Amino acid sequence: MKKIRGTKPGATHVTGPGGLGVEAFASWYRARTLEQWNRLDFAALAKVAAVIERAQAAGRFIWVCGNGGSAATAAHVGCDFGKTASRKGAKALKCVSLSDNTAFMTAIGNDLSFDETFSRQLESVVAKGDVVLLISGSGNSANLVAAAKLARKRGARVVSLLGFDGGRLKSLSDEILLIPSDQYGVIEDLHMAVAHILTFYL
Repeated sequence: MKKIRGTKPGATHVTGPGGLGVEAFASWYRARTLEQWNRLDFAALAKVAAVIERAQAAGRFIWVCGNGGSAATAAHVGCDFGKTASRKGAKALKCVSLSDNTAFMTAIGNDLSFDETFSRQLESVVAKGDVVLLISGSGNSANLVAAAKLARKRGARVVSLLGFDGGRLKSLSDEILLIPSDQYGVIEDLHMAVAHILTFYL
């Protein structure tokens, strides 16, 4: 097992059983993924969807943030919500991934602090009625925690896709969808599946 920065104290990234061939390892990974898929909390998913739908109907913005693999998911959400989502007759979703502006993010990280990479961006744009969608495996990343606090102060709704036990973001979010796995890959796979469910539902 190896320690991953940004997780709760003592958390580890379980890489799976050693000594397996690729087929056996794939079978092991599939079992872990299906276990979480079968436990997916549809009631929590419905609450997350409802928050986004209300913002969509009101013409408010969805601001999406994530780090690392979750930054890639945030970028995917920004693309899919903007291009694909919206049932016929519904208002278009105004969705922006704050993980995509490399110049802005590195300027903030270099001149201020990496912990402010999202909250500083939100300072300029977030408004009451907007939704800040946070995507995180651990739920403990300092820049996402800061983004949640800023969003709440501005009257925006905070929705989080989380893993492990939800970390600090669990108590800072209005609604969460939790994938209670200790496998980052499985968590990120399920987060992406949830993003696609929301895209094609909305």
